[in-house]
Formats: sequence, structure tokens, C-alpha cells
Amino acid sequence: MSLPPLVEPAADLTIDEVRRYSRHLIIPDVAMDGQKRLKNAKVLAVGAGGLGSPTLLYLAAAGVGTLGIVEFDTVDESNLQRQIIHGQSDVGRSKAESARDAIREANPYVNVVLHETRLDTSNVTEIFSQYDLIVDGTDNFATRYLVNDACVLLGKPYVWGSIYRFDGQASVFWAEHGPCYRCLYPEPPPPGMVPSCAEGGVLGVLCASIGSIQTTEAIKLLTGIGEPLVGRLMVYDALEMSYRAIKVRKDPECRLCGKNPTITELIDYEAFCGVVSDEAQQAAAGATILATELKDWLDRGEPIELVDVREPAEWEIVRIPGARLIPKGELPAHLSELPLDRRVVLYCKSGVRSAEALATLKGAGFSSAVHVQGGVTAWATQVDRSLPVY
Repeated sequence: MSLPPLVEPAADLTIDEVRRYSRHLIIPDVAMDGQKRLKNAKVLAVGAGGLGSPTLLYLAAAGVGTLGIVEFDTVDESNLQRQIIHGQSDVGRSKAESARDAIREANPYVNVVLHETRLDTSNVTEIFSQYDLIVDGTDNFATRYLVNDACVLLGKPYVWGSIYRFDGQASVFWAEHGPCYRCLYPEPPPPGMVPSCAEGGVLGVLCASIGSIQTTEAIKLLTGIGEPLVGRLMVYDALEMSYRAIKVRKDPECRLCGKNPTITELIDYEAFCGVVSDEAQQAAAGATILATELKDWLDRGEPIELVDVREPAEWEIVRIPGARLIPKGELPAHLSELPLDRRVVLYCKSGVRSAEALATLKGAGFSSAVHVQGGVTAWATQVDRSLPVY
């Protein structure tokens, strides 16, 4: 489905801009008119991480006049495997400022606006209202639903992307012309079912593949060329090197963009998506210990059974001495191997998966079981700083 250009063209291009964008200008479908539209466009990137990095760099190189960045995090060394907009010298810096400097180096004609804040219901409307198009590169469901709902309520299109290990997805959601994100995913997955990239990992170059699709879609929408991914979901499998498009239809029963919407304002997205399940929260209440407490127990020789519920690849990176590995998904099949005469202590990377595993143990009668708040990350930062953090 072809759509009209999203923005009007700027008045003109300078001589320097003509030189810079000459390879665009000689493409008949883009030409002078399309490049002027890019110059006049205001695009907001939600996140300057894995997907935001290639998207921001290529939008800047393409000549998008104003780029906004919503980002509150700082650059960590573990980011550099995929977040190519940042470098070694940026570790510890604001991601937003690091991205701004990289964009200025790539194209000094781009105006960069920073929003160094956590996006939430209190600021999303004010921030989004300043832009023509939103590009979403976030990796958590609460923010994805927030972005979607805000765009629908404001009548704005947005380009969405998602990555995990070797797989990626991308689409364009614009309720005025097709489905929204809720038409595709009416409800978030149960807490803990879908690991984040921090828990499950991601092939670094996958960010470039999906980020380039997002950038391409953004340029098409801004200039009105081609057929954007409205009503289509692009699925990419890096291992098979395959792309396939899946049709996504507007759901007439969608609670947000359907015929009789019941969601007419922004909601509490943390509560809607949840970090951990209600069962895990109940299990963890009064059954959570600190990493320093675990150290005291181990030093005193307390009779405990320490169980790591992460995946084998994570176990190979770092582990707490004395632990045994039983991945969370395999825990129900190994309950009979756990001792009833010793307290079972669970840990994962950050404490989320271990809380879910704790609910399983409590339900199986291990009433004294506990889990470690902050997981092996807390152990490596608070107890044994010689261990790596991933």
C-alpha cells in the first residue's frame, strides 16, 4: 500500500547539502523533492542501543533534518558488541550524548535533540508531539506498549523492530492506515516467558539487519516512496538467512484501535506487562536474601543447596562457587533431586528468573527455599569483584 509523504519539503538545499546527498538526488524516486522532505523531517528514536545505533547513524547520513533521542542509560562495555554508535572511549558516558556526538561527526547538518529521561506516561505525549515519526528500538514490553498506545492516541506512525539471538522482526504500525502493535500482540507474554537480550543474548550484527530495515521504512514514510510495511510483519532468521513477510490485519476488536476501543488513555504499563508473575512475587515475599547474606551462610558452612537456574552458556561465563546448574525450564523435572533436609537457595543473573523458579519450588513443598536478590550480578559486584559481569 502506497502512502502520501509524511512531511512537506524544505524550501531548498544548500550547495554543500547537494554535494553531500548527490547519490540520493540522482535516484528518480527520491530526487530533490524527497531529499527536501528528509531535511524537513523530525524523527524520534526511542533508545540509542542495539537498534537505535544503526538507525540513528543512517537517518543522520540520509539527511533527516532533526533527530530526537530518548535515552537515559550510560554506555557499558557489554554494549559495544552491537551498539556501534558508541566506542570504547564512551564507556561510562551518557548514551544520548555519545550518540549525539557520533551523529554530529557523521553529518553536521543534522539537528540533534536529547531527551535524557526514562519514557513514561508522564512525558511521552509531550515528547512524541514534537516529531513526525517515531522509531522504536526498545527491548522491553512495557515500553513497546507505551510507544504504541501513545502513537495511536496521537495519530502518529511508528517503525517497530525487535531482536533476539539470531531472529529479528520489523513492521510499521499506523492505526489510520492499518493495524497497531496491539492488533498483532493483544497481550504481553507472561512475565519471565520471553527473556530479554540481556538474559538471552543477541548476535551483534543482527542489530544492523533490523536497524537498516527500520531506517528504510522511515525514509519511505517520510518521502512517500515505495510500499511501507504497514500491515506486514517482516521476520528475519539470520541462521537460515531468510526473510518472510506475514500479513497483519487490523483487528476490529482491538481494545485500542478497533471499532469500539476501551483503551482511550495511557495506562500503567509496568503493571500491564509485569516484571515477574504474581506467583513469583508472592513466593519471593519473605524468601529473598542478599548476595552478602549468601556469602555469610557459605562462610559459616550453613547446610544449603545452591542452585543456578540460568542457561548453560551463562554458567560458563561466571558462577557462584559451590552451585549446581539446573536451568529454570528444566527445574520441574529435577525436583526429586533436591534435598528436603537442606535449604535450597536459587539464583540467576538478576533475580527475575530465580523468583519464578522459587514459585515452582514453593508450590512443590520446598517451603524454606529462598532466592538471591540481584543474582550472580550482585555477587560479582558486591562479594567477589574479580568475577566478570555480563
